[in-house]
Amino acid sequence: MPFITLVIPAYNEESLLPALLESIWISVAEWAREAGSVEVIVADNSSTDRTSEIARRSGAMVVNVPIRGIGAARNGGAAAAHGHVLCFVDADSRIHPQTFGAIAAAMDRPKVGGGATGVMPERWSAALRLMAAMTLPARVLGIDSGVVFCRSADFTAINGYRADLLVAEDVEFLWRLRHHVRRAGDALVRLRNVETITSTRKFDKYGHWRFMATLASLAVNRAVLPKRFRRDVQRYWYDDR
Repeated sequence: MPFITLVIPAYNEESLLPALLESIWISVAEWAREAGSVEVIVADNSSTDRTSEIARRSGAMVVNVPIRGIGAARNGGAAAAHGHVLCFVDADSRIHPQTFGAIAAAMDRPKVGGGATGVMPERWSAALRLMAAMTLPARVLGIDSGVVFCRSADFTAINGYRADLLVAEDVEFLWRLRHHVRRAGDALVRLRNVETITSTRKFDKYGHWRFMATLASLAVNRAVLPKRFRRDVQRYWYDDR
């Protein structure tokens, strides 16, 4: 049985998925307790391009998840996982070569219930630096991103991700996970020096400062215009590709 299962939710990611998969296999080669220690699952969320073909050719397992939604895709991949430790990473990322070794070492330590590698954009801008500063309080609490990891048993105990959330499902999941592991005296950790590199494609396409304005608009609409909120989220995060 694999020690780690990495789940990649993906929708029409043929352009960026190869770079992620290449970085994954490099990290597998850097750390492997034995053959098959890492299981890689691509949760294909009804792609219409070559996402599934690229994943299979790389050696990853492909799970088809017809319900469109990032939370549903994460849960669909997790349902097929066999690893003791579950990890999740977005398809437009590249992981650090030492990622799996760092996760395994963290999960072998007492009082660690999971965590994340942290994330770094592929390029910086003033808007991105401001957003990083705005998310600092959440990171202090263990609500981080990059490669997110936890024990499979804990993932099952809190019923995974909320499939009804179209955005911020990762924040909500980690908040519940944090409270769950604290009951056993454990904590979420942010690993050091293994940050995941993430694409800035949304910022580059729509403008870095416009992205900040979009987030503010979504926050307001979520409170007062829920139908418009879902429409805007659907357009920005789901219909884009």
